[in-house]
Amino acid sequence: MTKGHKYGLEITGKEENKMVKLGRKIVKFRIPIFILSLLLLVPSAIGYINTRVNYDVLYYLPDDIETMKGQDILVDEFGTGAYSMFICEGMKNKDVAALKKKIENVEHVSKVVWYDSFSDLSVPVEMLPDKIRSALFSDDSTMMFIIFETTTSADETMDAIGDIRKLAGKQCFVSGMSAIVTDTKNLAESEVAIYVLIAVVLSCIVLALTMESYLIPFLFLASIGIAILYNMGTNIFKGEISYITKALSAVLQLGVTMDYSIFLWHSYQEQRKLYGDDHKEAMAQAIAATIKSVVGSSITTIAGFVALCFMSFTLGLDLGIVMAKGVIFGVICCVTVLPAMIMIFDKALEKTKHKQLIPDFPKVSEFLVKHHKAFAFLCVALFIPFAYFQANTAVYYNLDSSLPKDLESIMANEKLQEEYHMGAAHMILMDKNVSSKEKHKMIKEMEQVDGVKEVLGLESIIGPSLPESMIPQDIKDILESDNYELMLITNEYQTASEEVNAQINDLNSILKSYDKNGMLVGEAPCTKDLIEITDHDFKVVSAVSIIAVFLIILFVFKSITLPIILVLVIEGAIFINMGIPYLTGTELPFIASIVIGTIQLGATVDYAILMTSRYEQERGSGKSKKESISIALESSIRPVMVSAFSFFAATFGVGIYSKIDMISSLCLLMARGALISMCAVLLFLPAMYWIFDRVICATSKNFKVRK
Repeated sequence: MTKGHKYGLEITGKEENKMVKLGRKIVKFRIPIFILSLLLLVPSAIGYINTRVNYDVLYYLPDDIETMKGQDILVDEFGTGAYSMFICEGMKNKDVAALKKKIENVEHVSKVVWYDSFSDLSVPVEMLPDKIRSALFSDDSTMMFIIFETTTSADETMDAIGDIRKLAGKQCFVSGMSAIVTDTKNLAESEVAIYVLIAVVLSCIVLALTMESYLIPFLFLASIGIAILYNMGTNIFKGEISYITKALSAVLQLGVTMDYSIFLWHSYQEQRKLYGDDHKEAMAQAIAATIKSVVGSSITTIAGFVALCFMSFTLGLDLGIVMAKGVIFGVICCVTVLPAMIMIFDKALEKTKHKQLIPDFPKVSEFLVKHHKAFAFLCVALFIPFAYFQANTAVYYNLDSSLPKDLESIMANEKLQEEYHMGAAHMILMDKNVSSKEKHKMIKEMEQVDGVKEVLGLESIIGPSLPESMIPQDIKDILESDNYELMLITNEYQTASEEVNAQINDLNSILKSYDKNGMLVGEAPCTKDLIEITDHDFKVVSAVSIIAVFLIILFVFKSITLPIILVLVIEGAIFINMGIPYLTGTELPFIASIVIGTIQLGATVDYAILMTSRYEQERGSGKSKKESISIALESSIRPVMVSAFSFFAATFGVGIYSKIDMISSLCLLMARGALISMCAVLLFLPAMYWIFDRVICATSKNFKVRK
């Protein structure tokens, strides 16, 4: 029996022969494989182009929660799922009215509500009901409500926003969630291609420093690029993906699958020493060795991404499926497309060989083993406080905060706050058969809630003493359906703030006392649900990823203690990574706190498994504790550093460049996490081996220590 190169997986002679035969077939058919890989890019490109991208993060909330059911009712009963507040500054009423008519003619705009919806322009503004006047006018500006036929993130709504902006002058501002989604789309689409370019350039630099050929980095990137396009192209079968998934998947796939290409190349170089000029057989043997090692290596990474699929907030499912699929494509291309390209360009690779620019570190392992007690103490000294820091790192949920302040939608929201003292607007859906008297009582109670400015509905517009017949039909169509009455609540508080969340609780309590089936919907209630759901998701995803990785390590090493040690070391690295923002006073986007731990665990636990595999091999062969740890550490320093720096290179530049904080924060955390995990494995893991060596040997099947 021979051992697998990386994971200590036992490969029987029969299994090994099958792998070698497969390797020989890949080498034999290298030209057809290469041509086929290029031809498959065509349907992949078509699939990529035709995959819809969703830019509304709140869309991924569970369908069965009340706020999302309310959104469906708005579409089904009222023919609308989205609205925007449109502010006009320094314009005469007649000019505003003319602009309103133009907006009403914009495709997918359902209705526009303004002054002339309630009264003729000849009637002085002062004659309007107080609530209407205060809602629509402020100093030298006026505001209209634009109601769309389609949902917040629908392509039609975003197109309508763009058309409205073309009609409006510089003194007009479109606010609201749909405007934010539109700006997010425009910004993301302008940046995504640059993300890939930055990742490629920085990866090339790292590979040029760590590899023995100037040409091989380009072959690595070509192979990975093909895998990325396959992955993105097959997203067509999902129908759509989130913009976060689109922005991150290519960069992340590049970072987590680069190892596989590096391993194949190093294995090929080793086999060439054995087989001399028979490059075909050397590659066949390298493919056989790589399949077992890379498949084993990819399992933990896939497990990390699959854990995201257990989130109730289905953005995790979206990212998890795409990235798990991406790793699989990365493995397939590594053992088929890359070997084919290496064999085709074999002569060119020989001509471009050079000395490694990064030296070996022969004395580093000796130093680290010698001072294992100090590093063990440092491990505990860091992990304990950082466990507290990461648990208390500030997180934001307001989607506005992730975008640049100079975007049109963000400036519009600021205008809304400054001129109308208006934050998040809520909508009430309640049974239209509730008596008018009860509705008036409810409105009065709601207007006493902290932060509530106005509650606008049929009753609040004309008052209890006037007949319903006086209400314009257009207004009635907006505010009443066959089954529901719609009310709008304006308030002073911002979405995702503690104040607005408390306000929502109070409003819901009042609403349910008058109509037990009534619903409070809108951006702020959805965001409140998001906070509660993602808090639960964080615990679930963390538990699933840790258990999955634990069981994989348990199976690989047939050990009880090693999974505990390895997971603790990487989790400690995650604590440090996620705790640094606490010390710097940095707020993280909510999604970061959920996915980073899982991604960092799945992608970097390989560093620990690589070293542990060699430690197991040396200790099991009868070498002493010190000698086994030293050899394991020395043999792992270079590949772990290359792997970590490759991951860092693929993500760091994107994190620095991106103007979308949700993308930037995720990439910077992943980049920093790779380096921290690298340091944790190289500095702390050998110390754990030393301290727990006797326990490890006693509780692990393959540690047959000779005395």
